[in-house]
Order: sequence, then C-alpha cells, then structure tokens
Amino acid sequence: MITFREGLEAFLIVAISATYLIQTGRRPLLRAINWGVVTAVLMSVTLGIVLAHIGGMTPIWEGYLALLASVLVVSCTVHMLRHGKRMKKEITNRLQSMSANTTLAAAIGVFVFILLMVGREGIETATMLAALIAEGDTVHMVAGGLMGVLCAATMAWAWSRYGHRVNLSRFFRVTAIFMVLFSIQLVIYAFHEFSEAQALPFLDNHYWHNLSEPYGPEGRYGEWLSYSLAFVPGIYLLFTWLKDRMALHAPPPRVPSDHRAAA
Repeated sequence: MITFREGLEAFLIVAISATYLIQTGRRPLLRAINWGVVTAVLMSVTLGIVLAHIGGMTPIWEGYLALLASVLVVSCTVHMLRHGKRMKKEITNRLQSMSANTTLAAAIGVFVFILLMVGREGIETATMLAALIAEGDTVHMVAGGLMGVLCAATMAWAWSRYGHRVNLSRFFRVTAIFMVLFSIQLVIYAFHEFSEAQALPFLDNHYWHNLSEPYGPEGRYGEWLSYSLAFVPGIYLLFTWLKDRMALHAPPPRVPSDHRAAA
C-alpha cells in the first residue's frame, strides 16, 4: 500500500509532465524527465538502504526512524488532500515557466523539477519502508513493494488513457485513512523502541516497554491494528459506493404545486 500510494503520485507527476511537453511540442525535453526519474529512484533506493542499516543497529535509532516516518506519513497525506485536485494545474504551470527558457536551461529546469517531485515521493517511501524492515521479512517486503509499484504504474496508465473514469479524489481519501492508521502504528512502534532503549525521560521505561509490547506490530492488539489498515478503508469505500448508488436511483425532488402554477 505504501509503494502503491507513493508510486501512483510519482507516476502521475511523470505522466502529466510528459503529456504536457508532448502537447506543447517540446518532445526533446522528455529525455530530461527520464534522467530525472532515474536519478530520483537511485537516490531513494540508496537512502532506503542507508536508513535500514542505521535503523537496524539499535532500538533508539529504530524509534527515531519510525517517528520520522510517521511525520512524513501525516505530512504527505495532508499535502495530497489539499493539493490532489489541483495537481495537474500546478504541474503544468511550473513546467510552462521552466520550459520557456533556452533549450539547455529548459532541460535543466525540467530535470530538477522531476528530480524534486519524484524524489520527494521516493524519500517518503524509503523512510517508511526502512522503519518497517526491522519487523518484517525482507524478501516479502521487496515482493510487496514491487507489487505496489506495478499496481501504481497500471493505475497511472489507466489515468492517462481513461482519466475521466478514475476518481483520484476518492482514491486519495481512502488511502489517507490507511496512512493515518499506519502513522498511529509507527508512533506506537517508536514509543516501544524508545522504552526498550531506556530513552524515555521521567518514565519507568521497563514498565512502559512491557505495557506497549502487545500493541506492537506482532502483539495481540497490534495485529488488530494491522488488520484495520485494510478493513477500515474498505468499509469507507463500500459506504461511499452505496451512497453513490442510492443517489443514482433516488427519485427526483418533487416540485410544490404552487411553484408549478407560478411557472
């Protein structure tokens, strides 16, 4: 789900940028987009490996990494809820100002723009996955991450072909629920790791470590929180779908007789 959401946003940025350059007759600048994507991906993968190594050294580093990831989760969720509807307009406006310069300056501007926009999603993804890698199987996490990227690429392609049918606003609302629940799980995990490292000031770290153990990803209550990551967004999606179906089949509002007479 992490790579699906972040990957979708990154793919949409690339798709919107490439479509704009093609429609405005600036095909040579597509190479700058390609180089920007490759550079951003390599930087993100490198950062993820470094953070996973640092986080795996001591519990206190794992706690700091989980806390940082939770902040990134909340910030990117708020950002998309605010700017998701205006994403296309904002991207095309920025590209228009950058690509209006000379060829070299335009290529550099497009490259830096894609590097920053895609790199932001990559950094968020790398940080969140690195925070989880200490608690999960690396092989399964890599497989799940690749599946999420593949799903994001497929949905971005569908958006480019059938954009009028893809309700991106609803998608970002549903995944926002997931991300908020996921950030709660990260905060609990960070608190547990800080207590294990005896790093909580003014508190009995041993007591709070034992108390928070069942709420971790592998704890009794933590498992239910993990299940809610899929269950709660699914319930919300089902509710909105039923609401749309009821509105579609609802009879039109009746016009009062006096209004009809006046007409």
